Amino acid sequence: MQIPFIPKDAPFNEDQRSWLSGFLAGLHSRLSLQDVPATAAQTTTAPLSEAPALNILFGTQTGNAEAVAMDAASVAKSMGLTPLVQALDDVDLNALQAMSHVVIVISTYGEGEMPDNAQLFWDALSAETAPTMEQLNFSVLALGDTGYDDFCQAGKLIDMRLEQLGARRLIARIDCDIDFEDPAAGWIEDVLPKVAQECSAAPAAQTGGEQALQQPTKPKWSRRSPYVSRVAVNRRLSGEDSDKEIRHFEFALGDSGISYSAGDALGVLPVNDDALVDAVLQWLGTDRNATVDGIEEAIGEALTHRFEISTPSKDLIAEIERRAGDEELSHIVKNGDKEALDSWLWGRDCLDLLSMLPPQGIALSEFTGLLKPLQHRAYSISSSPLEAPDHIHLTVASVRYRTFGREHGGVCSTFLADRIEDGGSAGIFLSPNNSFRLPEDTDRPVIMVGPGTGIAPFRAFLQERRASGAKGQNWLFFGDQHKAHDFIYEDELSVMSEQGVLNRLDLAFSRDQDQKIYVQHRMRENGKDLYSWLEDGAFFYVCGDAIRMARDVDRALHEVVAEFGAHSPEEAAAYVANMKRDKRYLRDVY
Repeated sequence: MQIPFIPKDAPFNEDQRSWLSGFLAGLHSRLSLQDVPATAAQTTTAPLSEAPALNILFGTQTGNAEAVAMDAASVAKSMGLTPLVQALDDVDLNALQAMSHVVIVISTYGEGEMPDNAQLFWDALSAETAPTMEQLNFSVLALGDTGYDDFCQAGKLIDMRLEQLGARRLIARIDCDIDFEDPAAGWIEDVLPKVAQECSAAPAAQTGGEQALQQPTKPKWSRRSPYVSRVAVNRRLSGEDSDKEIRHFEFALGDSGISYSAGDALGVLPVNDDALVDAVLQWLGTDRNATVDGIEEAIGEALTHRFEISTPSKDLIAEIERRAGDEELSHIVKNGDKEALDSWLWGRDCLDLLSMLPPQGIALSEFTGLLKPLQHRAYSISSSPLEAPDHIHLTVASVRYRTFGREHGGVCSTFLADRIEDGGSAGIFLSPNNSFRLPEDTDRPVIMVGPGTGIAPFRAFLQERRASGAKGQNWLFFGDQHKAHDFIYEDELSVMSEQGVLNRLDLAFSRDQDQKIYVQHRMRENGKDLYSWLEDGAFFYVCGDAIRMARDVDRALHEVVAEFGAHSPEEAAAYVANMKRDKRYLRDVY
């Protein structure tokens, strides 16, 4: 997208010109907000004094923060404000310095990290060279998960840094756990009237002398109100001799009205394993019909559908440590050794922790008070609506392992694999991911790196490119352990290659030779061609494990750019940063 030129005789002062230049530079990020003004033309058709600007900035990994930002924009418009929505990485510090009122919605990714579309912003904001922000009025909504040590760390860092730079906080930062909807709505209700009052905004509509707020349109189906979908297909993809069990699922959309895009994720509401529920109840010395004050349903139903009983909560860990008198656990907890605690917890579920106490060593009501809610699991969609408009496909690895004398299983993966036959049903809802999309210019080449189940969105991308007749070339890096057992979708990829849809396929099966080979090794081996594709404007995508694979791939990308572009490490880093800024380096990692 070409950035519009601002004529010298345009009616803007220098501050407005600086702000507008920064805003226009970020237009290549999605600013589409249906009826909310968000394009350069719309924001410059009236003087800012008639429709005060509210900059709504978001940093997101899976789309939740962006959805809240859009909700805030809908409400802001009805309050007489002009909401301008941007991803944080699309805002440079000169533009931020010229803004008056800013609200920021940001999620924390991984272990306290910035989401991908906020990292460049944070790098600039946290630098010693960052300018002062005395004129800036701001508020931060942080999304996170109390199951992680660095809860809402990204939001906390940005909130603190803006204060250090002299910005004025409109209202205190709100930190949201997984159940973020209600506190997010409360934050919007608290901060936007304050902005409107300070900006002397005129309400967009009046009723009975009171301001009529335009409430955001909520999707019909959500985590709280899922669509009960029939599972039309449940089949194994990996070979019987594979060390992994990867399965292909197809969810019928029926009369749901769900409309999805390649790159989106699907939320699935799991159901706990009856065997685990019964074992926990047996240890507690009660049955499924028992009741607990404050819990409407019987305890058996609650432990099956309401509470997380596989992954122990921090509160449960702390209580077990206090009561068990286990020297190793107490040493780890009291020393705050996160890495050691993660290692100790590996393979342990709530029953394993309870078993450290004598049977019935904790009361039923105490136990339930220490549990977290059972949450949905989000999976990258592996189909395109152009080829599968009535179904959503998922590619899921079934998690199974034996530890501490018991069989364990992933909450949702084994629910899908073992407890839903073809024709069974599961609660689902769409999780749009506008930050992970194919290029609008279908002539652009695309490079995709997705080992294992990371191939899921790229199967969708290839279907999309085939169905739309896209002319751009497609290159896939895929791998797993053994080609004979783990080459999932091999037949489909072969057909796509024959059709000319998949132009290059590089495979890395790590256990088929003495020395392990991974996708990052194939990237380096083909570095000259890879860099040539990047120079031709290719989009670079990564999907899969965030801790190891994605970091190794990122390192390999920097090395390829440095070697084959004859760049210094610093120049290679700037090259990759520009790819991110141009939305040409996109990741769906977990």
